[in-house]
Amino acid sequence: MSTEDDVLATIDEAGLAALGAPGPEEALRSLVHRYVDILGDRQAESRPDALKPGEQQYFVAGAFIVSPDQRYHMLVGNYGFPADQRRLLVPVDAGNPGIVWKTKKPLLLENTDQHGEFRQYLKTSRMGSAIFAPMIWKGEFVGQIIMAAQARYTMRPVDLKGLIALSRLAAALWIAHGGPAWLAAEYPPADGFYVGRDGLE
Repeated sequence: MSTEDDVLATIDEAGLAALGAPGPEEALRSLVHRYVDILGDRQAESRPDALKPGEQQYFVAGAFIVSPDQRYHMLVGNYGFPADQRRLLVPVDAGNPGIVWKTKKPLLLENTDQHGEFRQYLKTSRMGSAIFAPMIWKGEFVGQIIMAAQARYTMRPVDLKGLIALSRLAAALWIAHGGPAWLAAEYPPADGFYVGRDGLE
C-alpha cells in the first residue's frame, strides 16, 4: 500500500473513531496514535550513523496546542512521551515548535544534528528526526501536530506531506469537540511539566 493510501485510510479511520470520542483530547489522540503507525521510514535505523552509541529507534508524537494566554505550547493527546510529561509546556516561541508558530508553515528536520536551533524537550533522549504541521482554523494558528524518531532520516518529505494532510483534520477535530473551551478549563494544568527556552540538554 502506498503512503498516500495509508494517509487516506488513516483519515478515514481516525474520523470514524473521533465521531464517538468523549472530548477533544481523545479525538486528537485517535488521530495521533494512528499516524504514528504509517509515517516514517521504518528502515532508517539500519543505515550507517542513523543511531549513535546507546540510542535505539522509537517514536513520539502528539499535538502542541497554544495556551489561552499565548505563552506556551501544551502537549495534548501524546504518544510515547513519559507519563510525567503528558502536560509538557514549551514556551510558544521556543525551538522548532516556535518556528512553526511564527511562520505558520510546516517543518521537516530529517537530521536534527544539522539544525542548531533544535532543542530537546523530551526527558528520555534527543530525537534525531522530526516533522511539524500547523493546525490552522479560519486563519488562526491553534497548534500543531508533530512526530519525531530517534533515528536520523526517519522523517522524509513524503511523511511531512502526509502530516500536513492530517493537520487539517486535527484542526477540525479540535474545534468540533470544543477544544478551546476544554483548554480554558484545563489550563494551567496541575501536572504541567514546564521547560525553558533552551530545553533539557
